[in-house]
Amino acid sequence: MPALVLLGAQWGDEGKGKATDLLGGSVDYVVRYQGGNNAGHTVVVGDQKYALHLLPSGILSPGCTPVIGNGVVVDPSVLLSELSGLNDRGVDTSKLLLSGNAHIITPYNVTVDKVTERFLGKRKIGTTGRGIGPTYADKINRVGIRVQDLYDESILTQKVEAALDVKNQLLTKLYNRRAIAVDQVVEELLGYAEKLRPYVADTVLVLNQALEQDKVVLFEGGQGTLLDIDHGTYPFVTSSNPTAGGACTGTGVGPTKISRVIGILKAYTTRVGAGPFPTELFDEDGEALRRIGGERGVTTGRDRRCGWFDAVIARYATRVNGLTDFFLTKLDVLTGWEQIPVCVAYEIDGRRVEELPYSQSDFHHAKPVYETLPGWSEDITGAKSFSDLPKNAQNYVKALEEMSGAPISAIGVGPGRDETIEINSFL
Repeated sequence: MPALVLLGAQWGDEGKGKATDLLGGSVDYVVRYQGGNNAGHTVVVGDQKYALHLLPSGILSPGCTPVIGNGVVVDPSVLLSELSGLNDRGVDTSKLLLSGNAHIITPYNVTVDKVTERFLGKRKIGTTGRGIGPTYADKINRVGIRVQDLYDESILTQKVEAALDVKNQLLTKLYNRRAIAVDQVVEELLGYAEKLRPYVADTVLVLNQALEQDKVVLFEGGQGTLLDIDHGTYPFVTSSNPTAGGACTGTGVGPTKISRVIGILKAYTTRVGAGPFPTELFDEDGEALRRIGGERGVTTGRDRRCGWFDAVIARYATRVNGLTDFFLTKLDVLTGWEQIPVCVAYEIDGRRVEELPYSQSDFHHAKPVYETLPGWSEDITGAKSFSDLPKNAQNYVKALEEMSGAPISAIGVGPGRDETIEINSFL
């Protein structure tokens, strides 16, 4: 039962799409288990670049079945648009499976998301405005709309009515907006039903049967560990569980069937949106990391905040996910620095702290404690083995591995599919 989880070990944008695509040719199923179209993956295949928002990266691997699990929230218009765009580029999307238990992002979820952020002003969370949070809130409040509801107009209408009873009060009386008509929402949602029908399946059954048949299943997380609703830098987090436990609840596959958990780790650190970020740089080094690394959100289009590698966060990710391996990405971006600082601990109120503080206030006031490692100037994008890397680059990788608590089994030395050094096989 070779089931693997692949997830972000920082604040997201670590290069999960490339890692998933790299494994895609060796696995039978690639499964998104949480999040929605607020997660973006960039995959480079040859001279072609693909920006994926909702679809699993495995959709680019011909022999792989891509799956959207029950833990994902789905905007039908975004999904159909993304499928259409790939079809136009010659990508076969016919094997996609969509869980009938996945929740639908409705038009009113998007409206509530946007007006709430505007209402919060400077206290805003920094959401993508795509309705993700409100959809998960509806799910927990048991007024959510699921994919399977699109095929029973009576149930769909009842559920939309129940959801809008409260939301229209909020929109009209608090936000001074117009009420949303139930019939209009129902009509729009029903319009997606037949277009989605070919993809809808009992994905819990499909995936468990696949594992019983010794198929290889890869679970792909969106966002990153520090954006987890339970284990991230709350409240500046997403509304789901990108950590390894989310792979079980988001797909219906039990934890005893997972054999490996791979954390994607950028050779420096970035995050998008508001929230504390101890190693964030506001100088020329930060701007250089942003420029050389192409640090702009695939989904949001926002510039990413950039900083040096944070080993405290990496150790935390190892612990809460039970990581067995790391895939280190974007090592090539650091080429050219004579010295590279690495955060090994924090200083909080005069105390040295080597583990992530559970207190929001402490983390907000954490100052990085750096150790400096020698850099390298040689171009590493053509490296095919670890020994091909300059000695200082090798030492940098070894230092990060020791600080982070799990072996680094692959290294990204460029954006291309083939620009990867594999040290230990993930399969």
